[in-house]
Amino acid sequence: MGSALPEEEKVQASRREMESYYSLLQAGSQLESTLQQVTVPISVKEVGGYIEKQVAYLSGGRGEESSVIITLPECSAFSDIPEEALAKVLTYLTLIPRARQPGVKFIIILDRRLDTWTSIKTALARIAASFPGTLHLVLVLRPTSFFQRTVTDIGFRFSQEDFMLKMPVVMLSSVTDLLRYIDENQLTSEFGGTLEYCHSDWIFLRTAIESFAVTVKEIAQMLQAFGTELAETELPDEGKAIEYLLMSHTDKYRKLKDDIRSVMRDGRHLLSNLGASGIEEDSDQQWDMTQDWETVQRLLGQLRDMEMAFDGFFEKHHLKMQQYLQLLRYEHNFHEMKASLDKLSAQEKEIATAGHTVAQTEQLIKELDDLDARAQEEMGRAQIIILHGHQLAANHHYALALIVQRCNELRHHCDMLTAMLRTKHTALTHARDLLLRLEQTLRWCDEGAYLLANQMVDKFQSREGAQAALREIERFQEGAPPPLSAGPDVLSMEFESILTPQLQAQIESVHDKLQAVRGMIQNRQACLRKLADKQVRPVQLVAPRPENPPRAKSPLFSPKHEFNSGLKFSFDISLPGKRASRKSPSSRKIEVMHDYEENRSSLSFSLEGEDSPDLLKRHVMRELIETERIYVDELLSVLLGYRAEMDNPALSGLLPPTLRNKRDILFGNMPEIYNFHSRIFLQALEGCLDTPEGVGACFLQRKENFQVYERYCQNKPQSELLWRQYSDCAFFQECQRKLEHKLGLDSYLLKPIQRLTKYQLLLKELLKYSAGCERASELQGALSAMLDLLKSVNDSMHQIAITGYEGELSDLGRVLMQGSFSVWISHKKGSTRMKELARFKPMQRHLFLHERALLFCKRREEHGEGCEKTASYSFKHFLRMSAVGITENVKGDVKKFEIWYSGREEVYVVQAPSVEVKLAWLSEIRKILTNQQKLLREDSYHHSPASDQIQLSPPLSDSKLQRASISSEETESGHTSPVFLDPVVFSPQHQQNRRSWPGASHSVDICEGLEVWRGPNDLSNLSDTEEEDAALLVPGKYRALADCERPDDLIIKCGDIIQLLQEDNKGQWLVKNLSRRQEGRIPVGNLQVILGDSSRGHPNRLGGPANIKARKLSTP
Repeated sequence: MGSALPEEEKVQASRREMESYYSLLQAGSQLESTLQQVTVPISVKEVGGYIEKQVAYLSGGRGEESSVIITLPECSAFSDIPEEALAKVLTYLTLIPRARQPGVKFIIILDRRLDTWTSIKTALARIAASFPGTLHLVLVLRPTSFFQRTVTDIGFRFSQEDFMLKMPVVMLSSVTDLLRYIDENQLTSEFGGTLEYCHSDWIFLRTAIESFAVTVKEIAQMLQAFGTELAETELPDEGKAIEYLLMSHTDKYRKLKDDIRSVMRDGRHLLSNLGASGIEEDSDQQWDMTQDWETVQRLLGQLRDMEMAFDGFFEKHHLKMQQYLQLLRYEHNFHEMKASLDKLSAQEKEIATAGHTVAQTEQLIKELDDLDARAQEEMGRAQIIILHGHQLAANHHYALALIVQRCNELRHHCDMLTAMLRTKHTALTHARDLLLRLEQTLRWCDEGAYLLANQMVDKFQSREGAQAALREIERFQEGAPPPLSAGPDVLSMEFESILTPQLQAQIESVHDKLQAVRGMIQNRQACLRKLADKQVRPVQLVAPRPENPPRAKSPLFSPKHEFNSGLKFSFDISLPGKRASRKSPSSRKIEVMHDYEENRSSLSFSLEGEDSPDLLKRHVMRELIETERIYVDELLSVLLGYRAEMDNPALSGLLPPTLRNKRDILFGNMPEIYNFHSRIFLQALEGCLDTPEGVGACFLQRKENFQVYERYCQNKPQSELLWRQYSDCAFFQECQRKLEHKLGLDSYLLKPIQRLTKYQLLLKELLKYSAGCERASELQGALSAMLDLLKSVNDSMHQIAITGYEGELSDLGRVLMQGSFSVWISHKKGSTRMKELARFKPMQRHLFLHERALLFCKRREEHGEGCEKTASYSFKHFLRMSAVGITENVKGDVKKFEIWYSGREEVYVVQAPSVEVKLAWLSEIRKILTNQQKLLREDSYHHSPASDQIQLSPPLSDSKLQRASISSEETESGHTSPVFLDPVVFSPQHQQNRRSWPGASHSVDICEGLEVWRGPNDLSNLSDTEEEDAALLVPGKYRALADCERPDDLIIKCGDIIQLLQEDNKGQWLVKNLSRRQEGRIPVGNLQVILGDSSRGHPNRLGGPANIKARKLSTP
């Protein structure tokens, strides 16, 4: 029994006994608390010698305010007692009542009737120095002799103040005076009282009580230690080790039980002694004795409680150990049986599904029957193990779930083995039947060949001989086997479930032989009929129809065609894309045979080349519709067979609790996909069956509906992670068994992604066969839409892997492009900027182009193994597209382009993997910038007064124009594409010199590398230096692009219309906010931030024709 149990089962087994263990600890803690209350740190054995000498004793009497009386009788050796010993005796005597009643006061009776004043004085001094408790009174019985009494009175009178400062001392002349302070029933007989006190009995009882308390404490500690040992015992994985633990723990438990019984007997005996000491008498006189009796009684009760808690704990621990041993043995039997069943399953797989011959197949059936007999024997043993598991479960075994699981696994293995044996037996039986038919056919072929070989040619010369030979052949044909008469395809379909390449080859081989023999027989019959016809040649009469038409005049007759009087069509058509359609490039012949006896004519049509495009399109359309139906059915089976079953109460026990609320994560929006395809898309496709060209419009009209796949794919990583955690769950296995699916749920969760990629392949096929069709453009549009959808899905899958971005990625708009690039960064500060960027090592960045921003990320190494490998992108920074410009060509590399930000304050040189990638990115960026310009222009028309016009660029001088042209051709960076994002109204002179894009009502200065749209006065040809020269601030009206608040209460918000009035010698402008009717001074640097960029100076200026200074307005 070396098979280890799962750790969770060990934890579960230990958890069952922890409650009892905590009860034991609680009982031990209560007993320990009681022992601390009733025991004193000094035992009677430590002061036994002085207690026996009766230096001081507790009589049990009480004085005023229930003060405890301690008596110091006459002792001739009192002065010889050491200070330490006296202090220990007094401490011991005071601890006993203080343990029962904290804060109690004491009265000391100092009996010195036979002593001297010197002794009294010494005793009082020692008591004051050594007494540990609170003294209520010190009653001193002074000497009875006349001389000593006189000396005592005189000495006490002079020393009274000293003693009274330390303790209340009362000097008594006689015992009668003592009765004024203490009742006589609280005094012993030596002081004239009635309180009974025996010093030896008191010592005996105190010794017994303290000994009993010590023994109880030791027993409690032993119980706790043994309980802790049991609780901390690790469960071994060997049966013999568990049996040894059971035996050793039982022996120790029995010894502890004997010790507990002994202590209980001692406690009851002590109680009886205390009862015999007069506890039933007046409780006022025997108060201390009553307290001792109650203490012992409480200790006995708590010891009994602790014993019961320990018995309960040990019983559960012992039961746990026994059940663990049972479980270990059951697991051992289970694994042995599982290995045996697995071995039988492996042996079953080794048996082939068919032999080469009938004899081999029958031998395989015999081997399978022997294996079945052994399997039935093993499954009988498995049933016994299952029954044993049910018995353990019925006895409330703590590992109920594991035992039931093992029983189910064994039952499942038995069922699987039975099904495999039954299936294999059925397959072998069918294979034997097939081989029998093939052998019968071969035997018939051999007999036919033998028959033809044995027919004597000389006998055919007579008519009777030829007819006899024909009859012989006809009789032989009557006994022909029917299996292959309909062709090998019919037989293959009949035995499709067991068909292997070997059997298929045998069928084809037998069929070829059969055809050959039949051909031989037909040739022989033809020869025999000719011979029979030649024997008798009657007078030829004119007959309406000859028996045998002359074959030489008919092009349709050939030796391989057997004529019959029915209508016959012979054609071969395969689906496009299949191998069968490409086997022979030669022309295909479609034969149409009409009834020869009716019109004696036949027609033959030959179709050269491949199948007609219309026919092929219909085949593709049928495939699209059939696969769509299968796809919809598969989605429905998953939704009903898995997703809906998660709410089935009957299967709730198989479903992990942590998976119950994660249905939407596992299946995503598959219900939404199913609703779209079953209710909308499938019906639309079926309507295009006869008009395949219309399927393009079918896709385009429902383009937006396909966006559901983007959400599904974005959820797929979470779905796969969840599936990997719970793929072995019994719930999924049960659902798969009910659905009879050969593949698991994960394969069906991939169906939507696979289906999405299938559409574009089918559309390509349709487009290939629709060349020149009127609606080919719709098919092309549908193909582009599906390819765009695949790209969008791919981009979104990359987007969800971005980490470190604090905002919402959805706020940045849709992902348009994504890819990896080499990036150089140039920062421009003041009048200097970094040059020769190529000498620096580039950064590898993954760029995400959104509608409103461009994100720079760093691709992280893929982590995980196998299917768990995922890529992540660490966010670095982003650029707002409203502040971006592009330069399309960079000198030295055709794959590079520039992205500049905030008026070239930051320039990013980006190197694409290829020129095609670069052009695609530039195209998308242009579209974004153009759309932004149009939106802002429309917004400005709605919000700006009609009188506020934007003067883009008055005519440049000739020198400026010449320099601009040279700059355009010789600039290092190529063609810069600034974008004007403000509404514009041109002066007539400007409109004459300016070129714009076709269809644009206003200027958009995005060059895009199109030289044909550049005019000689186009400001986009300016070099960087000229742009800076043209960027001086001049008085006029402007639109603010940033917020600003000044201490002088001047507030400027983005979008406000401000007017620059005058600049002073300190570089501050007097500014008037026309939107808010405020005025104040603002430094030039702040103005450049408000109106655009400080280094390039491209403010949004508004003004009339009076403004002369040429300015280049752009939003970087």
